[in-house]
Amino acid sequence: MDSLENHLLIAMPSLDDPYFNKTVTYICEHNDDGAMGIIINLPINITLNELLAQIEEDGDEKLPELAQQVLTGGPVSRDRGFVLHSPQSGWSSSLALSDDVMITTSKDILQALGSDDAPDKFMVTLGYAGWGPGQLEQEIKANSWLITPADSQILFDTPIEQRWQKATEKLGIDIAHLSSDIGHA
Repeated sequence: MDSLENHLLIAMPSLDDPYFNKTVTYICEHNDDGAMGIIINLPINITLNELLAQIEEDGDEKLPELAQQVLTGGPVSRDRGFVLHSPQSGWSSSLALSDDVMITTSKDILQALGSDDAPDKFMVTLGYAGWGPGQLEQEIKANSWLITPADSQILFDTPIEQRWQKATEKLGIDIAHLSSDIGHA
């Protein structure tokens, strides 16, 4: 299977795993060692303002642009933060994932959010989703996931609660008509 980096994994309606039910996961890395992704539509009960107030000593200032929800990026390392953002260099620990998306894991980007130095578009997640060698490929064969190339509009411009539906629509599929039956031609 070709690399699924810079693709969206869309959970099939039949995927009843409590963690991945109706999720959309942006795949950051996929190779022979496994895969790593960030769930982009699973908000947790904390805003970016509240998270920054916990991190910063002087984090009392509430900025309207930082009222967005922080997301659970996945069940692994839920104490680690990840920022998916529009391209912008200059951060301590960044990796370009595509022409439209970068990921940064260093604290310096958090300190810039809400300022003129912040990337134009961003989302903050805690944790990530990980798969061992061959695990994701097996889950795809088992009909757990749909795959589509990543779309920065879905990542950054679509409201969180609409991302699963919008990602399936990108495939030209009405999610209500999907079957959980697995067929082999």
